[in-house]
Amino acid sequence: VQLQASGGGLVQPGGSLRLSCTASGRTFSSYAVGWFRQAPGKEREFVAALSWSGGKTYYADAVKGRFTISRDNAKNTVYLQMNSLKLEDTAVYYCATTHSGSYYYTKEYDYWGQGTLVTVSS
Repeated sequence: VQLQASGGGLVQPGGSLRLSCTASGRTFSSYAVGWFRQAPGKEREFVAALSWSGGKTYYADAVKGRFTISRDNAKNTVYLQMNSLKLEDTAVYYCATTHSGSYYYTKEYDYWGQGTLVTVSS
C-alpha cells in the first residue's frame, strides 16, 4: 500500500490544520492507521492511532484534547485534525499502517507515507 500525507503548512500558535493520509494500492479499511511526528534532532514519536474498524482511538498525552484522528473509508483517507497548535507541535508528520494490535511504536507499522511538514510559528 502507498500512503500520501498532505495538509502541512505554516500556522500561528493557537491555529488549526487538518492533515490527510490517502492510501492507494490497497484499501485502508483492513488496517489500523497511526500518525507519528519527528522534530529536528528528535526521534519519531507517536501522535495518534485509529483502529481498523474506526471504533477506537489512541492519543499521545501531549496532543490529547487538541488532536482528533478519523477516517473516511469511502475516500480511503485518514485525517488528523489539529487544533490549538503549539510551538512544540512543529515537526514532520507521518502516517503509517499496521496490522498489529499495538499502536504506539514505529516498529509495529508496515507502511509509511513520506511525511508532511507542520510549522507552528508566530
